[in-house]
Amino acid sequence: MKKLMKYFYILMAAILVFSTAGCHLFTDNVEAKSNHPRETNPIVEQKDWQEFISGNHKFTLDLYQELIKSQENLFFSPYSISSALAMTYGGARTTTEEQMAQVLQTSLTQERYHAAFNKLDQSLASREKTAGEDEKDAFQLKIANALWGQKDFPFLTDYLDMLAENYGAGMQLVDFVNSPDPSRIKINDWVADQTKNKIKDLLPEGSINPLTRLVLTNAIYFKASWLNQFSPNATHKDLFTLLDGSTVDVNMMSREAGMRYASGEGYQLVSIPYSGSQVSMLIFLPAEGKFSEFEAGITVDKLEGMIRAMKYSQVDLSLPKFKLETKFEAADQLISLGMVDAFDPNKADFSGMDGKKDLYISNVYHQAFVDVNEEGTEAAAATGLVVMQTSLPVDVVEMNVNRPFIFLIYDQETESILFMGRILKP
Repeated sequence: MKKLMKYFYILMAAILVFSTAGCHLFTDNVEAKSNHPRETNPIVEQKDWQEFISGNHKFTLDLYQELIKSQENLFFSPYSISSALAMTYGGARTTTEEQMAQVLQTSLTQERYHAAFNKLDQSLASREKTAGEDEKDAFQLKIANALWGQKDFPFLTDYLDMLAENYGAGMQLVDFVNSPDPSRIKINDWVADQTKNKIKDLLPEGSINPLTRLVLTNAIYFKASWLNQFSPNATHKDLFTLLDGSTVDVNMMSREAGMRYASGEGYQLVSIPYSGSQVSMLIFLPAEGKFSEFEAGITVDKLEGMIRAMKYSQVDLSLPKFKLETKFEAADQLISLGMVDAFDPNKADFSGMDGKKDLYISNVYHQAFVDVNEEGTEAAAATGLVVMQTSLPVDVVEMNVNRPFIFLIYDQETESILFMGRILKP
């Protein structure tokens, strides 16, 4: 038997591809630099921050409901997708801007919205630094943004400055016109490098052509061991009940420990912290026979209420080991949510990018990988905070995740959902 991977890896990347009808020739391996440095201490009012985080939760749940229509097991990074969309939103105007704001669930002005996203990025960037030198090998969180544009295409300085100031994204100039496929390979290589080769070939053949003018990329990599690891000796074969009532054999991990926990009508919820105690995995276990009802009824208020209800408890937890990889195009889902004009070459208005209405989004690509075992997790996105207590309750709560469940990777300090997924069949 091959040696189990030491950590659980979650890897993500989201890409937006823009096209226009014109063609411009240019050279390669050049960066279009903005004169604006990254704003490292953005000022965001508390009410703006609360609206921003709640809007991110709503976007996550909206997209989740769209994705499950065509996916069985599911894993994706709402943080990664919203990052790419946010950079694009900065160039949207008129109806396109209004529709994107609706899908992103924000009523903030562009300036306030991008400042809030920058604050979130800066907060997440600090996670690895606060993990401690002794935990450096056990906790990694790396986020990267990049733009890939045509050298001679007239991108507006204001747009490039906004991206540099709020997202730290410089524009790499590539030859989409004369070398579309080599450009695609170069972008895929960047994504693979940022995710330590866990996400490969994000952009499929044919996704880039001579009409492509801009590609926006976000990659996030997360690697951490559990704060309290599961003993491999406690892992055992058990039955996992599927939605249709049939069962499959799984490798079930088990341990008893102090964790934040909540239960209510029709569900159990536990928070499993990673090393550093800032990021955790939240497991939502609907009552037997109630998965579809629970899933359909998740709202932002219910989600935030369940998370707030968690208290420190002694939990006897059983959790199946699982490994999952997903890859999909999200254009149809975003259109269904209301982002219609952005994908229509006749209606899209991204004049904030070049001063003209000649750009539109041709597609959105997303890929994710996750592997959960006794020792931890690995990825391209994640973060969180755990409230500690000096004493534990005497009673032990039992939670056996032996049926379909929903899970998040959640940054507790910023209340941000970095990943979301469901397991119907491990």
